[in-house]
Amino acid sequence: MKYFLPLICLAGLLQSCALPTGTTPSSSPEAPPSKNEQMLRNSIPAGSKVNQAQSLIIGSGEYWVGRAVIEVPKDIDRDTSPAYSFFLEQFPQQGWTLLSATRGKTSMLVFAKKDRTATVEISDANMINGAATVVLTVSPTEASLQPVKQP
Repeated sequence: MKYFLPLICLAGLLQSCALPTGTTPSSSPEAPPSKNEQMLRNSIPAGSKVNQAQSLIIGSGEYWVGRAVIEVPKDIDRDTSPAYSFFLEQFPQQGWTLLSATRGKTSMLVFAKKDRTATVEISDANMINGAATVVLTVSPTEASLQPVKQP
C-alpha cells in the first residue's frame, strides 16, 4: 500500500509527458501536401492523395517518369469516382493524345505526348473509404530511349 501513491504519481507524470502541451490525440492537423502531390496537382483530380509508399517518381515538373498511386475520392453528388472523367477530359487539354480507352470495373486509359506515354489504371471505389485507386504510369517511349553504348 505504501508504494501505491508513488506509483499513481509516476503514472500521471508519464501520461503528462506522453502528449505535447495543448495537444489532444484527436486534434492532429492535416498533413501538408507532399512534394509528389504538389508536383502532380495539375495532373490529378482535386482532393486526391498520393500514396507515397507505393509510388516511385523520378524527375520533376512536366518531365517526370515513374508510377504514382493515387486515391481519388468519389463524387458525393453522383456516388461515383470522378477519376475516369477527369483523365479523359483533362489530359488532352494538357497536350496528351488519347490512344486507347476501356471502361469497366478496372478502367484503362493510354495517352501519348511527344516522347512519353501515360497509362492510367483506375480501380472501382473501395468499400472502406469510397476512393478509387488510380495507378498513373508515365514512361519514355521506345523511340526516345538511347541505346547503351558498348565500350
